[in-house]
Amino acid sequence: MTNYWTETVNRLTPYIPGEQRSGSDIVKLNTNENPYPPSPRVMQAIAEVSGDQLRRYPDPESEALRQVLADYHDLDISQVFVGNGSDEILALAFLAFFTNHKVLQFPDVSYSFYPVYCELYGIKARTVPLTEDYVLPVESFEPNAGGIVFPNPNAPTALAVEESAIAGLLVRHTEQVLLVDEAYADFGATSVVSLIKRFPNLLVSQTYSKARSLAGMRLGVAFGHPALIEGLQRVKNSFNSYPVDALAQAAGVASIKDESYYRQTIDRILETRRRTVSDLQERGFGVLPSSANFVFARAPGGEAGSIFRKLNDAGVLVRYWDKPRLNQWLRISIGTDEEMRRLMSALDA
Repeated sequence: MTNYWTETVNRLTPYIPGEQRSGSDIVKLNTNENPYPPSPRVMQAIAEVSGDQLRRYPDPESEALRQVLADYHDLDISQVFVGNGSDEILALAFLAFFTNHKVLQFPDVSYSFYPVYCELYGIKARTVPLTEDYVLPVESFEPNAGGIVFPNPNAPTALAVEESAIAGLLVRHTEQVLLVDEAYADFGATSVVSLIKRFPNLLVSQTYSKARSLAGMRLGVAFGHPALIEGLQRVKNSFNSYPVDALAQAAGVASIKDESYYRQTIDRILETRRRTVSDLQERGFGVLPSSANFVFARAPGGEAGSIFRKLNDAGVLVRYWDKPRLNQWLRISIGTDEEMRRLMSALDA
């Protein structure tokens, strides 16, 4: 019955998420989820949401959550936007700022949702090649030729761009929006949220899915000049006035208020990441320096596809792309210490 599809739907190549297999025998290291539960305060806040709150629509502007985020980052509430996951925020931003018949620039090895959104919205794309060692040369972006978007740290490489390099790009790039996708910045990159006070064309997106253990809640954040936030609000309210439900708003506020738990969780993941890199290198893997909650590892002999399939058969899920520049590498999420031991045992086997 595809004859009912529009031309747009027919031409789409949708984003493919990581496999969501579950079970006590599965080690799931393929979607960069946090291996630890959310803060106990988050669970308490969710439990305290009343039936009366659930029968009513949530606050369409998420003011309590936005104010907590504004206070946390020393911003005004007018500089904060929240949505149903950072993927939704990216989709809104692409429509709000990049559907202007100019080219959108992003890395050639990067988050694979970017070309999907370009195809969906009819945005012309220009990819900037990473260097041979997978570094993003920000000086290769053509200033003011159109919008720019990139993750920092990059995915799937886990490499980060220095704040000074992004600031330098913003000095040159003044007439179009620069969107920095900080989904993994908590694990080692320097956030550039503070730069929005100097550069009105900078938009920074973040997520609660990684560092704050709320992937199942779907909660994303964006920071920018009030005019950029208003643009996101206009697009959001043309699609769905209530994207962030009452449970997510309560959870989001509680998570930001429990800084101690957040820091402890990050520290545990970073320590496990350090050991994981060492263990992989002992087994002949080449591992890029990681600023994320995953590592990008080149398989011994380039046999990434074979290792991926054997790990999958053993119930250890990692991420693999059979594409040029990626097909010798595995992206491995950082799990608990026990999960990483099971990964190493499976590799040894």
